[in-house]
Amino acid sequence: MKKESWNKNLRKANKAKNDEFYTQISDIEKELWHYKSNLKGKIIFCNCDDPEESNFFRYFSLNFEYLGIKKLITTHYEETKKSYKLEITRWLDLNNDWKIDFKDAIKTSLKSNWDFRSDESIALLKEADIVISNPPFSLFREYVAQLIEYNKKFILIWNMNALSYKEIFRLIKDNKIWSWYWFNLSMVFKSPYENNLEANKKFCEQKGYFWKNFIKTPAINWFTNIDTKKRHSDMVLYKTYIEEDFPKYDNYDAINIDKVKDIPMDYKWKMWVPITFLGNYNPDQFEIIDWLNRYSILDWPTEQTKWKYLSQINWKPIYIRIIIKNKRL
Repeated sequence: MKKESWNKNLRKANKAKNDEFYTQISDIEKELWHYKSNLKGKIIFCNCDDPEESNFFRYFSLNFEYLGIKKLITTHYEETKKSYKLEITRWLDLNNDWKIDFKDAIKTSLKSNWDFRSDESIALLKEADIVISNPPFSLFREYVAQLIEYNKKFILIWNMNALSYKEIFRLIKDNKIWSWYWFNLSMVFKSPYENNLEANKKFCEQKGYFWKNFIKTPAINWFTNIDTKKRHSDMVLYKTYIEEDFPKYDNYDAINIDKVKDIPMDYKWKMWVPITFLGNYNPDQFEIIDWLNRYSILDWPTEQTKWKYLSQINWKPIYIRIIIKNKRL
C-alpha cells in the first residue's frame, strides 16, 4: 500500500470541515504546567471544546484548585445538538465536598448553535482573561484575528502551515505571537472519525492507542502571547562567519544557514534560517525581517522580484526560510 502522509489526511479533514481533533491530556500537562503562575486568579475560556470529549476541560477541572483559577468556562458547539456552556467558579462548592472540580460545573444552554463567532461566545470572551484551546485549523486566521481584536491573552495549538498565512506571520514578526516550549512536534489527536492510514497505524499501536480513532499529525506547535523568561534567553552562538561556508542566494542579499545551531555570531547582515528558528527566537537578540519561499510573504513579488525565485542558490530552490538579523551587532 502506498504510504500516505499524515498531514495529507489533515488537509482532507480541513476541506471537509472535519476539525474535530481532540488533544491528549499528556500533551496539555506537558505544556501548561509552565504557565501555573500566569493562570492563577484568572478566568480561563476554552471556546472550541466539547466538554464531554475535551481534555482541556478535564485538565483544568481536575487541577482547578492547584492552578488557583478564578473561573473556567467552556462552550460546546454542535450543529445538530443544542449548544451549552459549562462553568466552574472559585468558592462555589455545589456538592459541599470541600473542593472545587468538575462536579461543581454549572451547565447552561446557549440560545444559538453558533461557534466562537456568536454573540454569546464573544460576550464570554470579553469576560475571560486567557483563552486556551485547540481551535479548528480551517478557521485559524479568523480565530486569531478575533483574539487580537479583543486584546486577549492566549495559549493555542496550531499547525505549522498557519505560519505561511501573511496575517499570522506578521503577528510573529511584530512580536505579538511566539512559540513556547514545544516546537515542531508530531502530536497524536483523538478523532471521532475512523481513519485507515497504514502509516498512522504503526505509530499509534506503539503508543498504545487504538489507531482507527487516533491520528498522528506532524508540525503541531504551541503558540502564545504570554511573555516568559524563556522567551528572552539568548541563543548560544559559537560559529564564526567564513564566506565559503555560507553561500548567498542568487536573487536576494542574504546568506543561507541550514541549521539553527550554525548561525554565525559575528555576521550582522541578513541571514536565511530554517523555520525551526522560531523555537529559539529571542526578540532581544534577533530581528525577524521576512519569510521567503519563492517570493516574500510580506511584500510578495515586486517589479524587481517578479519572475525571480528568491530562495534559490546556484539556480536550485531552497525550502522555506525566515530572514533574520542579529540585533546585537
